Amino acid sequence: MRGLMQFTLDLFDELRVEPPAPAPVAPKAIAPQGPSLPAVPLSDTLRPARFVHPRATREAVLGHAHVAYEFARGKRRTIGFVVGAEGLSVRAPRWVALRDVDAALQEKAGWIVRKLDEAQQRHERLESARIEWKDGARFPFLGEPVVLRLDPRHAFDGVGAMLDAEPGEGGVRELRLSVANNATTAQIRDAAQAWLMRQAKRLFQERLTLYAPQLGVRWTKMSLSNAATRWGSASADGAIRLNWRLVHYRLPVIDYVVVHELAHLRVMDHSPRFWETVESVVPDYGALRQQLKDEPVPRW
Repeated sequence: MRGLMQFTLDLFDELRVEPPAPAPVAPKAIAPQGPSLPAVPLSDTLRPARFVHPRATREAVLGHAHVAYEFARGKRRTIGFVVGAEGLSVRAPRWVALRDVDAALQEKAGWIVRKLDEAQQRHERLESARIEWKDGARFPFLGEPVVLRLDPRHAFDGVGAMLDAEPGEGGVRELRLSVANNATTAQIRDAAQAWLMRQAKRLFQERLTLYAPQLGVRWTKMSLSNAATRWGSASADGAIRLNWRLVHYRLPVIDYVVVHELAHLRVMDHSPRFWETVESVVPDYGALRQQLKDEPVPRW
């Protein structure tokens, strides 16, 4: 039923493409002769990396890395690899022998380890962006840093928070929260989140109203999402859902997501025609889309 169709924009893209064939190995250069140096054990210069999937059932040594991976069989014709946030998952046809799975892993070892390294680095970036909810905490709002200040003396017209119009010391604006100086971490976080969600709702409605006429579509309802893996979604009945955490990003990035979802009201798939529709309003959507993948959203 068309009214029940829904399309979503992923927050994190799992890597499901078939890896490229390994490049040919160049011949090793002959080291010049010279005074001999004491041999250094390889283990002293290169500590083996280890990647463990939480549902791992098999393990392999791929180059310098020990990889414990999730393995499953199913109705498919080829051996497939998925490198996601949790690690490596391998899917194989029921008739394929385990030795063939091992051989495929070794053949694609370089690609797999590289992607696991990238996933691990992304996880580390996400952890470094974790917010410590206390006076002086920092987080981005519309792409610019904001410093949190506890200000129990003011109610700020009953909304509980106010963002200073001008930057303070250090050239950073302050978000003042009407919470006690001895407030708990949860109380500070909840007050900041309430303010951010109000800003998100107002801003998203403004941007939807701006871009819908340019795309020749009409949205019927907007709601905020707190999804862990989606930036937004659109239903054929005109309902739009947008992740409130988008307010951490610059306005052009937010506009790309808004246009992406509105474009689904014209083209309910991700065909070339869909991307042409997005491009007609946001010509640099490719770079903005990449920012969503590369720049970690703060961890709450």
